[in-house]
Amino acid sequence: MALQSASQKTARASALAPFAVRSFRFQWPADLATSWAFEMETLILGWYVLVETRSVLMLTLFASLQHIGTLLAPMFGVMGDRVGHRTVLATMRAIYTTLALTLMTLAYSGLLTPAYVLAIAGVMGLVRPSDIGMRTALVGATMPSDKLMGAMSIQRTTQDSAKVAGALTGAGLVALLGIGPAYTVVASFYALSIILTLQGAAPETGTGAPTHTAVVDVTRASPWGDLRAGMAYVWNTPLLLASMCFAFLLNCTAFPMMNGLMPVMAKEIYHTDQTGLGYLVAAGGFGALMSSVVISRIGHRIRPARMMIIFSAGWLLSLMVFANTTHPAVGIPFLLLAGLSQGLGQIPMATMLIRNCDAQFRGRIMGIRMLAIYGNIPGLLLAGWLIQRMGYPTTVTLYGAVALIFIVIVVSRWRTQLWRRDAAANSR
Repeated sequence: MALQSASQKTARASALAPFAVRSFRFQWPADLATSWAFEMETLILGWYVLVETRSVLMLTLFASLQHIGTLLAPMFGVMGDRVGHRTVLATMRAIYTTLALTLMTLAYSGLLTPAYVLAIAGVMGLVRPSDIGMRTALVGATMPSDKLMGAMSIQRTTQDSAKVAGALTGAGLVALLGIGPAYTVVASFYALSIILTLQGAAPETGTGAPTHTAVVDVTRASPWGDLRAGMAYVWNTPLLLASMCFAFLLNCTAFPMMNGLMPVMAKEIYHTDQTGLGYLVAAGGFGALMSSVVISRIGHRIRPARMMIIFSAGWLLSLMVFANTTHPAVGIPFLLLAGLSQGLGQIPMATMLIRNCDAQFRGRIMGIRMLAIYGNIPGLLLAGWLIQRMGYPTTVTLYGAVALIFIVIVVSRWRTQLWRRDAAANSR
């Protein structure tokens, strides 16, 4: 009995060990505030565009604009490597705050229109896709290697809890108070995130040892030279190249259905309102949140690349079943399962990338990883066109089937790097 109690205390201490690092104690709530604001903003504006324009294509355009800056993500990574990831992250969050205050002012003055929403979403989309990469790079820069998997799983809770609480809060605030007061809350969260990000200032030294990489000239002649060096580093490192292909595939197929097009499922299939949409988003987020809790407990025992492959396939299968349900009571359990599978696949992927790249390339690697988000744009736009012709369930089923085929192709091509037990990507 005493041994069991001691074991439980050790597991609990291990799960919370990342908070022993001062930087992480401030970064986690800063990321949490940002993620909550992101989710509230996406739900509020996505529903606004769909209702005001009555067009699925306009909704997909709005969702695509949020990812337009993905092409800039590697340059944000370069700047992070040059001036510090924390400095870049705080600057990005100052931009979010300014844009949220602008939209809030338009809402209060009665001047808000879908055109303004799309314009602000476009500017936000230049910066927002790089946020996750920068926060991940900052964790890698400040966290010791033995605490990295636990830190990545805890950090992931900022995004997953936002899909639960942020989505429900956003839907509830708009329904109760209107879009102006709701955006006051969004802007406040962004402002809080700036303060907390800056408070966590600490030397950026952590994980990032070279493992099986090609030699690349890293002389910093210019930012573009840094970017070229990062691209060459990925291209000449099979594990990193395979991971980038895998990430792009999932962003083309799974993420659009899980995020940008959920309002279509709520309105056209389930015939529910904005509150119902909030429940759907929250269900997926709760499943992903549970995955973070699971990995924080067992992260030291998993093989990252294998887990990424298996649960990414499970994510796609869950979405395919969910899309073919006709009532929320039936669909929500599969959405929970999809969220759980998503987290169990994505957290090991991020940890695997941080562990297997040189520290001097950390920001650029995560910036290049964010390029995979660009897959959301063609994925969303093509899905919008297909949904109007084939319907939502058929489109999701088609996307899932194609993605599963390509997963088999990617794993076959890089089996040595991704599947072998003794591969660096599967080290515990």
